[in-house]
Amino acid sequence: MNERSERRSAKQPSPGLNHQPIMNGALAAFAEHGFNGASMRDIAKRADTSLSNVYNYFPSKEDLLVAVLKDTNGELLRRTNRTVAAAKPNPTDRLRAAVRAYVGFVVDAQPASIVALSELRYLGGERRKAVVAARDETEALFLRLVEEGVESGEFTTTRPHDATRAVLLLCATVANWFRPDGELSREAVAELQADFALALVGARNN
Repeated sequence: MNERSERRSAKQPSPGLNHQPIMNGALAAFAEHGFNGASMRDIAKRADTSLSNVYNYFPSKEDLLVAVLKDTNGELLRRTNRTVAAAKPNPTDRLRAAVRAYVGFVVDAQPASIVALSELRYLGGERRKAVVAARDETEALFLRLVEEGVESGEFTTTRPHDATRAVLLLCATVANWFRPDGELSREAVAELQADFALALVGARNN
C-alpha cells in the first residue's frame, strides 16, 4: 500500500489515544531534515507507528508542523509567564526574568526552537495564522513588560514595539549558536542576553 492509499484508508482515532509520539517524531524529522526533507513515512517510523495512524491525527505534513510550532509556542509562553509572575514587581527585574526564561527554554528545547525559527515560512493561509497567533501571545507579554518600564521611567526607549521585537529576536536566535560544550553555560548565556535586552530598552538600572 502506498502513502496516498494509506492516507485515504485512514480512520479517525479513538478518543484518549496518545498522539505525542507522532509529535515527537515530527519534531525530530523537521529538526534533522527540515520541513521539505521530512516525510510522513519517516515521521511514522520515528514514532513507531503506522503511516495510516499518523494520518488519523494529522491529515497533512503542514498540519503536523502547525501542531509542533503551536506546542512549542505554548510551552514557551507558559514557562515565561510563570517566571515573570515569580519575579520582583519592578519592570527591570520582570523583563530580565522573562528573557532568562525565554533563553532557558530555547536552550532546553533547542531542536524545537530551531524548527520554530526556520520552518514557519512553509506555512500559509489559516495554518500560518494559527501559529502566528500563538507566537504573538509571547510578543504581547514582552511588549507589556517594555511598556511598563517606559511608563515607570525605568526604560528610556522611545520605540517600545521595535525594542520588543529586537529583544525577542535576541532570545530566539540563541537556538542557532548555543552549544552545550561551549564557553558559556546555559545560565551565563541567559544572563548575558538579559543584559543585552535591558540595554536595548534603555534600562536605567541595568
